[in-house]
Amino acid sequence: MSIQPLRRTLLLPLCFLALAACGADAPADDAPAQPAPSAEAAAAETAAAADEATEQATEAGVTLDDGALAFTRPWTGDLDGMEERRLIRVLTVYGPGRFYLDEGRGAGLVAELVKRFEDHVNDELERGHLRVNTVIIPVARNQLVPALLAGRGDIIAAGLTITPERAEEVDFSIPTSKPLNEILVTGPGAPPIERVEDLSGETVYLRLTSSYAESVRQLNERLEDDGMAPVTIEPMPESLEDDDLIEMVNAGLLPWAIVDEYKVQAWEGVFTDLTPRPDITFREAGRLAWAMRKDSPKLKQSVDAFLRENREGTLIGNVLRNRYIRDFDWAANALGEDDYARFEALEDIFRRYGERYGIEYLMAAAQGYQESRLDQSVRSHAGAVGIMQLLPSTAADPNVGIPDIDNKESNIHAGIKYMDFLRSRYFDDPAISDLDQLLLSLAAYNAGPARVRSLRQTAEAEGYDPNVWFDNVEVIAAREIGRETVQYVTNIYRYYLTYQMVASNVLKRRAAREGAGLQ
Repeated sequence: MSIQPLRRTLLLPLCFLALAACGADAPADDAPAQPAPSAEAAAAETAAAADEATEQATEAGVTLDDGALAFTRPWTGDLDGMEERRLIRVLTVYGPGRFYLDEGRGAGLVAELVKRFEDHVNDELERGHLRVNTVIIPVARNQLVPALLAGRGDIIAAGLTITPERAEEVDFSIPTSKPLNEILVTGPGAPPIERVEDLSGETVYLRLTSSYAESVRQLNERLEDDGMAPVTIEPMPESLEDDDLIEMVNAGLLPWAIVDEYKVQAWEGVFTDLTPRPDITFREAGRLAWAMRKDSPKLKQSVDAFLRENREGTLIGNVLRNRYIRDFDWAANALGEDDYARFEALEDIFRRYGERYGIEYLMAAAQGYQESRLDQSVRSHAGAVGIMQLLPSTAADPNVGIPDIDNKESNIHAGIKYMDFLRSRYFDDPAISDLDQLLLSLAAYNAGPARVRSLRQTAEAEGYDPNVWFDNVEVIAAREIGRETVQYVTNIYRYYLTYQMVASNVLKRRAAREGAGLQ
């Protein structure tokens, strides 16, 4: 099997964003009308949060404005502080089955568990519309613990093995998995190995922060006690995941790798030149867990209570594990490229009109994806058309002036121009940050500019800042409108930043793969 298709899958996050559904109420002043929100959109249950991933994105070279950075300062604390902030940040790593993009949205085992955990926390704390929200932040695996300790995340959910070394730095939850073994997997041309001691004097290729590296160090202590040469550890880039190493072994680029046994089973039928060696083990009966800072007893208590009902071995835990590990369509995930091609065909259009009107083109692409999955043929029951799901009357209004929105370019042009109109007409005020001008415009796109103007007036009367969306105008919107507009705006912002972060990490991983000989 060619290894090129898997690389295409890793490029998908560069392109796709996801967000809540969009609509608007009756037109106000001279604002063009938009269709009313659909019942489906109003019932959407995806989490909302101001994403802390900006800090990581900035470190990776992704430039964001000062307004965005205001939401991303490192923070440490326990669950009561997270409730006050209305935000729990979950650190994970990007990869098939665990956390990946499915038609532009975050999906996978971690995504589903975190959504269930969000519901658990809000039920536990008896929250109303103003929920405590979760946000998933994908980082390189070697950044999981440092990011947690630095206050850039609150929980690690990434298949982390409990080890004594790690337990000195973090608190682990109760185990999320049944006992599992770390085994050797060999590829074509690997020298014969009969027992683990035959690795004496050989070289293994590992990420230094992995539990496998700890296991090999322990093996080396035994070998040296027996007067045998130790195993040489050749460091591998931290951006590579176990799936990459398995692929390299299958391609003959590495003679072998040490991985959790279930990860080899996941690729059965996809990589056919692998030889699992369950008879050669390094760590036996290891357990996976979530991790938290040591000063988070309330969070740990909540996490443990959640995992008792949702970890592997429970009905829900087994269903999710089977869905994303045993029964996950790994081959389809590795071979899919339609989504990437669809965005690639439109990216220049979004970028061109985003630059013309000063609208962040990834925000615009996120709207287009949510509205239609970037499908120009989509028509709503209310008569909205195409990628940006605009009413023809909205597009034809003099404030937009693009009457023909039946083709992709004019449809995207009209959608971005309409957002620019909302921002310029209602929120072009030096007292409002560039970020909040966009956030308030998104709220107006969803709820109508007259409604947002009323929300801002009420916010000011009640002591909130009418020029700030998050935790200010948003609070009034949650009370007077309900979840939809709150969720709509925060989902756009969350996914926008989240997938920028995914993109930066995938770029690093791509470079590491190419440096390792994977194309």
